[in-house]
Amino acid sequence: MLEITGTIDQRHFRDQVLDAMDLERERGITIKSHPVTMRYTEPASGAEYELNLIDTPGHVDFSYEVSRSMAACEGALLVVDATQGVEAQTVANTLLAMERGLTIIPVINKIDMPTANPEEAKRQVEDILAISMDDCFLVSARTGEGVAKLMERGVIGRIPPPSGAADGALRALVFDSTFDAFRGVVAYVRIFDGSVAPGDRVKFLASSAETEVKDIGVFAPKPRSVSRLGPGDVGYIVGTIRNPSDVRVGDTVTGARNPCSSPLPGFKDIHPMVFASLYPLNSDDYEKFRQSLEKLKLNDSAFTFHPENSAALGSGFRCGFLGLLHLEVVQERIRREFGLDIISTYPSVVHRVHMRDGSVAEIDNPAKLPDPTRIDIIEEPIIRARIITPNEAISEIVKLVRERRGEVSRTDSLDTRRVMITAVLPLNEILTEFHDALKAISRGYASFDYDHAGYQPSEIVKVDVLLNGEPVEAFSFMVHESKAAARGRQICGILKENIPPHQFAVPIQAAIGKTIIARETIRAYRKDVTAKLYGGDVTRKRKLLEKQKEGKKRMRQFGTVTVPQKAFVAVLRAGSARE
Repeated sequence: MLEITGTIDQRHFRDQVLDAMDLERERGITIKSHPVTMRYTEPASGAEYELNLIDTPGHVDFSYEVSRSMAACEGALLVVDATQGVEAQTVANTLLAMERGLTIIPVINKIDMPTANPEEAKRQVEDILAISMDDCFLVSARTGEGVAKLMERGVIGRIPPPSGAADGALRALVFDSTFDAFRGVVAYVRIFDGSVAPGDRVKFLASSAETEVKDIGVFAPKPRSVSRLGPGDVGYIVGTIRNPSDVRVGDTVTGARNPCSSPLPGFKDIHPMVFASLYPLNSDDYEKFRQSLEKLKLNDSAFTFHPENSAALGSGFRCGFLGLLHLEVVQERIRREFGLDIISTYPSVVHRVHMRDGSVAEIDNPAKLPDPTRIDIIEEPIIRARIITPNEAISEIVKLVRERRGEVSRTDSLDTRRVMITAVLPLNEILTEFHDALKAISRGYASFDYDHAGYQPSEIVKVDVLLNGEPVEAFSFMVHESKAAARGRQICGILKENIPPHQFAVPIQAAIGKTIIARETIRAYRKDVTAKLYGGDVTRKRKLLEKQKEGKKRMRQFGTVTVPQKAFVAVLRAGSARE
């Protein structure tokens, strides 16, 4: 489309042209939505059209990017791979577009591939998504076959043009934003009513922040200044705002002198489901780390953070993510874009704790769990998973689901080679190793997608790690009772390897309340107090050994255990390795 409309010439063309981040190009995935404005002249009539496209991610961890892009659009191109057919994420994103009431145009891509089977892909779309394929479009993005027809008959012919009053009060939806060191906050907007031009004074309704517009423009695909943005336009607004918190994704921009009567309906607000604490390895980088997180949140509104202190790791932040890939991408962006070395704690989910007095608390950190005697029940979040896999891997995948405390609710045959398994699992069980195990069982062919399905009561326990009888909060974790002993033994073993010997023996214990479920012991330094003896009665030797034994006992009673930072890092990395 970019080539046909002349938006980008052959000299500047490259694969994944809209993927601006190195991380996206390396992994072959889209992480950030990318808007682009194209102008297309219809060959037959000579009519000129302006098309605003937003390229969105597909992975479930970035569904927030998809939802806010859909809030700014009238229609969606549902692109299905002719060699792979419908995948798990295809189902999730199609349902999201249907909820938004968008015009959905099905497109079968990669028809030029030797292994392409467009007819089978059509059948799957009709059977699984209930979308008619009588007038679908067959295209090849590599050769360009069918793309011009898609633009004329599909995009221009079926998607309704934007409606809005050009002379009315300004109403624009902020669907993304970023921070520029020289210009401040840059808001990405879709104009619904009215217009905006440099020199206008605008107001952000949610934060009540006002600013004079210094520059406006469109993405073609790089930012390009224009003189005015009107109804239907997608572009950016630059004012004089330096505080990232003044511009919120989903907010409405209106004129300061002639404000609109009501804000635009925002898109669905998605709350983080996976939490981990992030700490800078160098404590002097704390302020830089805080500023980095604020700038990162500007164009990743699903990411949340608040300050937290640890006796072992110093000052850091408790951060919320939509999933493990989201967590991994955020950490990598902090390292690359801001040059910071950070450490992450073991990921956890939000548990709903029902107290005996009738109150309910949401706990994302084991350290905040109330006294067990006050707790009635603990609920954990569950997910409804869709797994599309080759037939030969069905039994192994069902076994994997059951090992992770899940239940298979239904199995649907897609074609002669693949099935879709629908299952209900605890979110906690897919945090570690699940995705890797799924890919290993299916030889890489299985696809996995999920959505949240509420909470259910569960036998969740808090496991404390004790060093010399004293609990260390940084190592505490919440886990299902059946998995507690294995995880406790793993942490005790790691600590034994990474804590140096002391003058006295140090017991390392994992405990649920007063019950010890795992134990390791770090042997004490041994000094040979009998070395100075030569000859004489054996009672002299025994007397010295008994005296040493009493001294070790006193040391253990009053001594403190020094835990080096490498021990904390080793435990946290062990948790990450299991992911």
